[in-house]
Amino acid sequence: MPTFGIFRDIRKNKLLYVMLFPVLLYYVVFHYGPMYGAIIAFKDFSPRLGIWGSDWVGFEHFQTFFTGPYFWRTIKNTLLISLYQLVFGFPAPILLALLLNEVKQALFKRTVQTITYMPHFISLVVICGIIKDFTVSDGVVNDVIAFFGGERTTFLLEPSFFRSVYISTGVWQHIGWGTIIFLAALTGIDQEQYEAAKIDGAGRWKQMTNVTIPGIMPTIIILLILDIGRMMNVGFEKIILLYNPGTYETADVISSYVYRVGLQDFNYSFSSAVGLFNSVINFILLICSNWLSRKFNDTSLW
Repeated sequence: MPTFGIFRDIRKNKLLYVMLFPVLLYYVVFHYGPMYGAIIAFKDFSPRLGIWGSDWVGFEHFQTFFTGPYFWRTIKNTLLISLYQLVFGFPAPILLALLLNEVKQALFKRTVQTITYMPHFISLVVICGIIKDFTVSDGVVNDVIAFFGGERTTFLLEPSFFRSVYISTGVWQHIGWGTIIFLAALTGIDQEQYEAAKIDGAGRWKQMTNVTIPGIMPTIIILLILDIGRMMNVGFEKIILLYNPGTYETADVISSYVYRVGLQDFNYSFSSAVGLFNSVINFILLICSNWLSRKFNDTSLW
């Protein structure tokens, strides 16, 4: 009976399923389909022999990574950058959305939204070029520092500054785009709650803390769970465009290490083992964060 019910639903909503088909096809082709290739993490993969013809080596590549000189460096850098992104990057769109929600002048609100959205749509290569030009010794940032009596420095050549540059520019790049979902959540708050709060004598600050923030809290928690589940997935694109061998100490993360070993050194099996380990850790973090959220806050993904 359930099978027949599915077919009836497809016939009834066939246009919706047609719209859904490209999305399903994308995930099947680019996410689920390649998963069988993860088996090369347990093989000594040779393109000549193929996946099934290559020799089975078990957990040899995992052991090599765990005992290698770059294991703790990549783990530490990945976790620190992800933690900084959570601490500084995650609350930024929420604060901006709350501030925009208090703005009553529509033209000013739209202008701020447009300006903050723009960096998200600029190519990452262009963004990294701008960052490099601004942070060189004779760049805009150093001009401001020199104006106030500070010393000039090339930030991206100093390991101690790399994370700060990476996180701060990431906030600038994505803060506007991140506000979209929170502004949408704000529109779903019942306006009668604000009226009741006003009758009780609540000012705008009390309304924000007792009505607005609790109203969007489920959205905040869901996005926080998803972000925790991606903690080990620091994108390698921006990293490899900004770092250099002199900053590997603080800039080299798991994804950039996989890129170098897999695509530059052609060590496909080892890089697959590192990537699989990374995915397993992300999965565990997602499960744990969802369980904790459901246990203490009654809000979860499932």
